[in-house]
Amino acid sequence: MKLWIKYLLGCIIGIAAAYLIPDTLMQDTHVLSVLTELALRTGRYILVPVLFFSVTVGVCYLRESRMLIKTTVSVVLITVFSTLLFTALGLASVLIVRMPRIPISVDRVSQSATLGIADLLLKLFPWSGFESLIDGVFLLPMIVFACFAGVGCSVDRNASKPTVTLFDSLASVCSIIMSFFIDLLAIGLIAISCTWALSWFQVFSSGLYNSLIILLAVNLAIIGLVLYPILVRLICKERHPYRVLYAGIAPLLTAFFSGDTNLSLAVATRPIKESLGVRRRCGNYTLPLFSIFARGGTALVTSVSFIIILRSYSSLGIAFGDILWIGGVSCFCSLFLGGLPTGGAYTALMVMCAMYGRGFEAGYLLIRPVAPIIGSFACAIDALTMLFGTFITANKLGMAERRDIHFFI
Repeated sequence: MKLWIKYLLGCIIGIAAAYLIPDTLMQDTHVLSVLTELALRTGRYILVPVLFFSVTVGVCYLRESRMLIKTTVSVVLITVFSTLLFTALGLASVLIVRMPRIPISVDRVSQSATLGIADLLLKLFPWSGFESLIDGVFLLPMIVFACFAGVGCSVDRNASKPTVTLFDSLASVCSIIMSFFIDLLAIGLIAISCTWALSWFQVFSSGLYNSLIILLAVNLAIIGLVLYPILVRLICKERHPYRVLYAGIAPLLTAFFSGDTNLSLAVATRPIKESLGVRRRCGNYTLPLFSIFARGGTALVTSVSFIIILRSYSSLGIAFGDILWIGGVSCFCSLFLGGLPTGGAYTALMVMCAMYGRGFEAGYLLIRPVAPIIGSFACAIDALTMLFGTFITANKLGMAERRDIHFFI
């Protein structure tokens, strides 16, 4: 059975369980929350070892073949382009479609949020490089350490040949273990999707956020079914661009129902290599970079939510300067959310409200009931960028081997 079918069945069973199980049994959600967290931990269990060994070997081979700079430039260009494009799409959609106002909350600001840029910079270079292997949430310090190790190995290939051979072997072993956990996650998705469905039912029954959810769903469909296939067709000359979307069904389902970028990254490692034929040296390097920095979906969701907050507080129009500010700050915040694999959109919204001021410091509280749902859309769009961005990069640089769709996992 193909991987995406297993994942789809797990999601369907989880949603059905949330709908069919009596409310009296769902009042105590402690067991469900434990099962959900266990599933998330299981899916990400071997991610750090896989990335560390794989990125080290990948960077070594990329630098040796003089493709490291080209690959990095491609990641940067796609990240900037997708973030700006999706933010503009989100702003245009919410400005064109008149969304209903959300009743003003009487709650006061209960917590403050910051991007913690200084702390993130310090984490990039901990007191010991091995400390970066401990943190399973913020992956960038480990990626930096692996890049230095890979560059060091490429300087003197004769001296580093045993190390590269060992790391390549360890990467293969860890990938085999990862495949086991990825298959096991199909069962864990039952608990994850059940938790998501309970939040969805609660939000849907209130009726306050249905228009927002529909708008985000339309944006997700436009990006996944129109924009990215067109870009793949134009850039890669791919006659069947939807094969990329088909190969990414499993990580997309994981991203949407979990809202966890690290978990979707773990799942994406298999179809990128086994279905789309992206060479390991490219995919192992680009996937985590896109996952950490290419958060255009988060920028889209943040900008849309902030516009709705402004319109809920006031019926006056929004000045063009404010629109540019919202778009710019949304893009800026999205670049520094690598330490937040979950809840990044809501945290960015809190930061924007605090930066905007003018009495809107507590505006994010209007979106709090629907925070898990908007996080799902943000993570799904970010997963699309991770998948399509890696495919485009590998295809343009000649590091992808075409696979027949019948052999997709």
